[in-house]
Amino acid sequence: MRVLLVEDDPMIGEAVQAALKDASYAADWVTDGARALTAFATQPYDVVLLDLGLPGRDGLDVLAGIRAKDSAVPLIVVTARDGLDDRLRGLDGGADDYVLKPFEMAELLARIRVAIRRQAGSATPVLGNGVVALDPATREAAVGNDAPIQLSNREFSLLRALLVRPGAILSRHELESRIYGWGEEVESNAVEFLIHSLRRKLGSSVIKNVRGVGWMVSKNG
Repeated sequence: MRVLLVEDDPMIGEAVQAALKDASYAADWVTDGARALTAFATQPYDVVLLDLGLPGRDGLDVLAGIRAKDSAVPLIVVTARDGLDDRLRGLDGGADDYVLKPFEMAELLARIRVAIRRQAGSATPVLGNGVVALDPATREAAVGNDAPIQLSNREFSLLRALLVRPGAILSRHELESRIYGWGEEVESNAVEFLIHSLRRKLGSSVIKNVRGVGWMVSKNG
């Protein structure tokens, strides 16, 4: 999944971006509101993490700009503004959650998972389609009653992208965009390699190839 991180503090930005990558997210980091809106207009994102105290264009203006596009993308405000008025303006303006600095990265990652589940209309933390189940907290996958299997970061990212939309065919470009962030080198056969690895671990029928179009997991098992 791809995350847009909007944060002008270099220490916080670097730390959060590194933690997101360690948690198997493709993370794009911008440092001001104008760049945030440009990035959002040119690249689909699964989650936005938005600071409010930004140079140039305030974070609340960025929030309004994103929601003006009728976007349902999960958006979490991450800010030092702890006043009740700021929190109410953020939540009433369309934020899904409001996290105060300083924060623990483990809690922010948990809030991201909750926001993604809420957007997908799922109350359970485990993604599944009746054949394979994926636990975002542990990055383990299980087929039927078999024992869970640990996945690599990118194996997890690819399978999660498919399981978020079971029945939908995702192209190579769509899968790459959810696995790799800006500046990360993408090998020509990366998607095929990851799918081969997942099939070897979970079984050949878990991921289906739609020739000339892309890959999918079945909707109802």
